[in-house]
Parts: sequence; structure tokens; C-alpha cells
Amino acid sequence: MHSVEYGSGTPLLLIHGFCLDHRLLLGLDPVFAAGGWRRVYLDLPGMGRSAAGPGINGSDSVAEAVVDFVRKTFGQEKFAVLGNSFGGMIARQLVAEFGDQILGLALLCPVAVAEHSSRDVPAQTVLHADPVLLAGLDQWEAAEYQSMAVVQSPENWILFRDAVLPGPRAFDPAAIERISSTYSLAVEPEARSAPFPGPTLIITGRQDHVVGFRDHLALLDHYVHATFIVLDRAGHNAHLDQPELTEALLAEWLGRMVEKLAATPSETLLH
Repeated sequence: MHSVEYGSGTPLLLIHGFCLDHRLLLGLDPVFAAGGWRRVYLDLPGMGRSAAGPGINGSDSVAEAVVDFVRKTFGQEKFAVLGNSFGGMIARQLVAEFGDQILGLALLCPVAVAEHSSRDVPAQTVLHADPVLLAGLDQWEAAEYQSMAVVQSPENWILFRDAVLPGPRAFDPAAIERISSTYSLAVEPEARSAPFPGPTLIITGRQDHVVGFRDHLALLDHYVHATFIVLDRAGHNAHLDQPELTEALLAEWLGRMVEKLAATPSETLLH
């Protein structure tokens, strides 16, 4: 799988959402760089620059490919993971697979319920429309932006353009169709592992009409040190809609992991 890597230090794996690529999360890099982490941004199979053969035929096979990537890339080294949307579901699967090798987990508007028809989501809401901005975009760009933007503005459009739009232009339609056909994991990650004690952050958007925010409450018993927050004026791309708040929350999460690392004897940092 294709990935890009920055910095050195303790590994942090970042996993984007469905039909997108690693560029979705690159805008968050300054907060991680300031903390001295080795940041590894992944393109999931069939997305971005990662190929997907016929064996990639559902979410379980995507998760297996990411597990294999982690083993080859990090070995026995402890690492942290951040997942957005579909990538959040894959990140939860990594926690189930690697257990205490994972230092901490951050979830940005993650998939909590895979079956779309079973999700508790609010109606799509636009709190502020910008018809002048939309009129200046081409038809496809305007449709993509309108489908997600909660507060439309030139500043938010630039973030969306640079972070979100590269993904839909690059994914493999055949691979996406295969994955979509078996979108749910065979077993929920929390059902196959003990409660996770590491520092956890779950960020949701009050206006997220894709995955919502209410279903995520059921995760809290499993992630026993989770900070859970619902950001107003934020949809499914909450990190683009509320970048300053997201960065502050991520900085706090990183701080909790640094404290954990400082309290961990060096000989136990290899799992």
C-alpha cells in the first residue's frame, strides 16, 4: 500500500475515510509534528495510489491488508492510530488485533454502525449557505461541496478542495464496489477484544448526516479512557469545519500519550 511518512520518533498511523486518500488528514500534520511523532499516512486499498486486487472484497480484507502493513512497518514497536470515518472502523479493528501494542486511539467522525440504514443520523443541515461561492465552482465541485459542507465559506471550501476532492478523483471504482458489497466487518472489533485502556479521543459532528454522533456513545464502555465530544457547526468533515478545536483536542490526546510513554519503562516499549 502507498503511504507517506514524515518525522521520527514514536509511530502514529493515520487512516483516511472511504473513497478518499491520505491527503484528507495532512492538514492536521502540524499538531503531530510539534509533538515529535513519526507520522505515517496511508492510502487504503483501492484508494489514492494503493492498488487493490480481487482479494480486496470487503472491509475485513481491507483491515487484513492494514494489519499486514502495520506488522511490516512497525514490527513490535508500540504505535498510536488515528482513523477518520471508514478509517475509524479500521482503526478500531487494529486495536482489537494489536491490543496493548497500541498506545492510543483517536477517531474522527468514525463509522460506529456499518449498516447505513441502521445509523442514527440527523438530517443534512446547512447552517450557512454561500450561493456566490457555489456559483463560481464547476458543477461537480459544487455538488461535492454541498453534499458535506455545514458552514459554506471560501476558507472552508479551500480546506475541502485540498483535503477531500483528491480522493474521489483517484479511487478504483471496481475495488470500491467490491468493498461496499461487504462493508460491515464480520465481527465488531469490540466484541473480539478486552476493553482498551489507552488514551482515546472520539470527535463527532453535531451536523454529521453520514455517521451521526449518537451511535458512538455505545463505544464508551469499551474505550475506558475516552474523551468524547460533539462539535457544533461540524459535519462529517469535522476536522475541516472546526480545525482549531480539533487541533486542540488532538494536542491534549497526544499529551496523554506522552505522559503514558514517560511512565513506561523503556524495555517495555517493544511489544
